[in-house]
Amino acid sequence: MYQRLLDLGATAHAEPLVRGEGFITASVIDPFGNILGVMYNAHYLQVLSATQPA
Repeated sequence: MYQRLLDLGATAHAEPLVRGEGFITASVIDPFGNILGVMYNAHYLQVLSATQPA
């Protein structure tokens, strides 16, 4: 998502950084000056999949 935001015209604010196993954060500045944060959390995906109906 970080690269997609850059491709859409955002500029880098904080490049992707591994904060722990399976947890990555980054941020960009959109064309209007807003800072957008994105994260990937593999552990959250495991929790989410366990709570979804079969």
